[in-house]
Formats: sequence, C-alpha cells, structure tokens
Amino acid sequence: MKRIIAIICFSVLLSGVLSVASAAPGDTVVLVELSGEIDEGQAALVLRGLSEAEKLNAKAFILQMDTFGGLVASATTMRDKIIDSNIPTICYIKNRAWSAGALIAMAHGKIAMAPGGSIGAAEPIPTTEKTIAAVKAEFAATATRSGRNPKVAEAMVDKTLGYKEYAKPGQILALTDYQAEKEGYADFIAKDRPELLAKLGYSDAKVVVLGESWQEKLVGFLAKPAIKSVLLAVIIFAIIFEIKTAGTGIGAGIAIIAAAMFFGSSFLFGLSGWLEPLLFFAGIAFLIAEIFIPGFGIFGIAGICAIMASFFLVLGGNANAVMWLALSILIALVCFLLIMKRLPTSALWSKFVLKNSSTKEEGFSSNPDYDKYLDKEGVVITQLRPGGTAAIDGQKFDVLTYGEFVQPGAKVIVVKVEGSKLFVRPL
Repeated sequence: MKRIIAIICFSVLLSGVLSVASAAPGDTVVLVELSGEIDEGQAALVLRGLSEAEKLNAKAFILQMDTFGGLVASATTMRDKIIDSNIPTICYIKNRAWSAGALIAMAHGKIAMAPGGSIGAAEPIPTTEKTIAAVKAEFAATATRSGRNPKVAEAMVDKTLGYKEYAKPGQILALTDYQAEKEGYADFIAKDRPELLAKLGYSDAKVVVLGESWQEKLVGFLAKPAIKSVLLAVIIFAIIFEIKTAGTGIGAGIAIIAAAMFFGSSFLFGLSGWLEPLLFFAGIAFLIAEIFIPGFGIFGIAGICAIMASFFLVLGGNANAVMWLALSILIALVCFLLIMKRLPTSALWSKFVLKNSSTKEEGFSSNPDYDKYLDKEGVVITQLRPGGTAAIDGQKFDVLTYGEFVQPGAKVIVVKVEGSKLFVRPL
C-alpha cells in the first residue's frame, strides 16, 4: 500500500515538473509567411500564428511580409492582435511593406528588412480628408506605441506633410532599407532567413513555418468586396423570392446559406463580432413579426433597417459600403424581375402556382350573375342620389343612376350591368 501511494505521489510530482517545463520558454519560433493582398484570410492566418506561438510558448513570433497593401480593416485587426501579444514579435520585410502592410509592420516590437526592401506609401483610397485623418491617426498611434517616430508614420499617409529629404511636401513617403534603418523603422538588415534568425539569437531554435490554409484562402475569397456584393445580392433576392412564393422555404434556405457565408467566415475566425449577425437575424425576426402582428408597417421598417445596417457594417461601414450595398440591391432586383418574367412558363414555377382556373364559361363566378336583370323594370324604394335601393322582380338591389336624383316610388329600368352593379334610368 505504501509503495502504491509513493508511486502516485511521484507521478503527480513528475507531472508538475513537466508542466512547469512546458510552461517555460521553449526553443521554438513561429514564422508566418504573408504575401499578396492583405485580406481577411491573411488576417485569420496571422491570428492563427499568434495563437500557435502562445500555445507553444514560443521564443518569438516572426511575420515575413511582402505586400503592396490591402484592406485597412484586416490590417487593423492584425495590428491590434500583434500589439496585444505576450510573445516577442518581429516583422521581416522581405521585399516591401506598403500601405496597410506598413501599419502591420509598425505594430511589431522589431522590424528587420531584406536588402532592397521598402516600407511606407500608405496613402488611403479614397483620398478624402476624413479617411486620411483616420488612417494617419492610426499610423501615428501605432508608431508611438512601438517607440518609433510618429512624424514618419504620418508622412507615409499624408503627402502634404513631407519628411526631410526623403519626400517633399506633395510626395508620399516611402523608405528604403537603409533609410528605414536610419530613421528607426528597421532595427537591422538581414539578407535571408538564416541571417535574420542569427541576428535575433534564434539560430538554434526550431522554426515552425505557417502558410495560408485552404480555410483561410476561402475566408480571403469570401471577403473580397465583389464576392460579398454577390452574396448580398443572393440574400436579398432569396428574401424577395421567399415572400413572393408565399413561404415555400426555398428562398429562405438559399438566404440562410448565403448569410452563413456572408457573416460566418469572418465570425468563425474572430475577425468580426456578434453585432452584424445579430442585427441581421433581428431584422428577419421583425419581418416575420410584421406578417403575424398588425404593426402598421413599424416591424417591417425596423426589420429592413436592421438588415441593411448589418450589411453596411460587414461591407466596411464607409462610403464604399454604400456603393456595394446599392449595387447588390440593384443586382438582386434585376435578377428577380428577369426570373419573374420566365417563371410563369417554367416547369419549376408550375410546382408553386395553381395552373387550374375557374372560368365564367364553365359556370364559375365569384359574384351572382346579374345580367338577367338587364332591361328589367323596378320601383325606387329609397331616394337615388345617385345611389340607393330599388325593387326589381320582387327583390331589393343597390342601384346607381347616371347622376339623376330619383324620388321613392318612381319607376326605373336597368340599362347596364357591371358585375354586381346595376345602373338604372328613370322611366
């Protein structure tokens, strides 16, 4: 018994020692290769790399970058996560870090550059006063946070500022490798990865290289404004189709799938919050409530506004978002009108629409047949001014004159029948 207890105690002690050892900084460096246009897929890749570095308790996280720029929203997501990381972060600019790439690079604790590399050229598009002010503030704050000169960062965004001999006022600032090193925007120059690791003191470390997975490529593809616009058009079209086909469920199914692709890809990778999908589904709930609860259109208007707000936020929440939203609505309406012209003659439409009809020739009528009273005479019961009541063939009918006022007791004749309306003239 004592031997068993001793073995258990030894096992617990050993597991504690191993856990402490695993918690200590290991001999691992996580390196993420980022190239091409910056989008949500690459943001998901960087977030995965940071998570993996923390999981492995790595010595450092290295982002190898070669980009002309991309989506500012994705860049700010990466910037925030890099700044908040507990792992030492290094950006290795292999060729260039332009535009949004410069913002990501500045978020790192250290920046290394390959010979011939460059950083900067971050003038936003569109170049409105509002966007320049917002992006310039983001660059300056990031530079200040990482201990770099914010004036350099501001000149990369606002060409009216200029900076020293590198860029005159009216020219956007971009720094070469040796210029960046001189201005504190590169800690050192490294011609390749082995030299980079050697200068960082990680020559003997195990390097875990992460590339973009197919899931992250899919997220990047779905994040493209044009693809988002198409998905948005599909959602709007499917909702209209569902309403038009009186709840068949096909439109609702298509809308749910398209909405899952529109909202879900970014949400699952932590690139967006709960607000956008919550607004969308709240809008759908309001539209359903409008059908069953008399709300004089209040629920319907609130639902449409909530859905449009969710679309606007997912598309970026800026002027470009308004443009893509308007384009999506236009595409959805045009497609719906074109399909509506073809659906009545299609085999698919016949499954939704009742083709049999009840005609008058076959003896069916929604109203009694009053044609038999044409040219019949009657007596006015109430004054016709010009409408009133008259007795024809012993039955009371609501009748109309052509403007004449006729006193009770006068005789009239039916001169015209329109459905259930009898037009009379006095005799």
